[in-house]
Amino acid sequence: MAMLLIPGFMLDADLWRDVEPALAEFGPIRHADLSQDGTVDDMARRALAEAPEKFALTGFSMGGYVARQIARQAPERVTALILIATSARGDSDVQVQRKAAIAAQDGSAVFKGLSTSAVASSLHPDNVTRMDLIGRIQAMGQRLGAEVFRRQSLLDRRDERGDLHSIRCPALVIAGEKDRLRSRAEAIELHHGLAGSSLKIVENTGHMIPLEAPDALAQVMGDWLRPQQRASQGAIAGKAPR
Repeated sequence: MAMLLIPGFMLDADLWRDVEPALAEFGPIRHADLSQDGTVDDMARRALAEAPEKFALTGFSMGGYVARQIARQAPERVTALILIATSARGDSDVQVQRKAAIAAQDGSAVFKGLSTSAVASSLHPDNVTRMDLIGRIQAMGQRLGAEVFRRQSLLDRRDERGDLHSIRCPALVIAGEKDRLRSRAEAIELHHGLAGSSLKIVENTGHMIPLEAPDALAQVMGDWLRPQQRASQGAIAGKAPR
């Protein structure tokens, strides 16, 4: 089994740094690059072009939209799907208005870096003063820069709630106990929409689960992936010539 990890809005592969060691047992890990494209479809196509032939797929937040599109574009290649702190809802009225405001500005005026208050709002209340976490998130945003901020801010997120049934691979939905950016109701919608999926809540964390609770997240992912790995290996063995 190989794994493809997809980050969220203005995040890069460093999002997964503390989770990766515990996932090594499941095979080589690849990272999707969401910095080059302006649509979910194009992000999914680029990720697929660079992905292993078959892989377990994990998408965080915005990356969950990309992960689901990958599962639709190449269902025969995705062996398992993990969705973390994400949603199937389309843009709210507030988000539409925010996009319009960003679209009306030039690139230099749009992005000055991720503010401390904005980053803190994504964390568990107990973590809002943790400058190690805040600084790490801000550093990822700075690496990506103004052009990526603009593209990702204007990304169209369609409402997928009526289309989740088209994804047929085994799926796990993970939510943070105190996620203030994505509600528990959104996680439950995903869980109910993805036939046969599992739902797990990670305690004592906000939205940024891979950074706030990497050990707990790795355990949840590992406990779910091991049966998927055994099933995949068993299917391969059953097809082998005797």
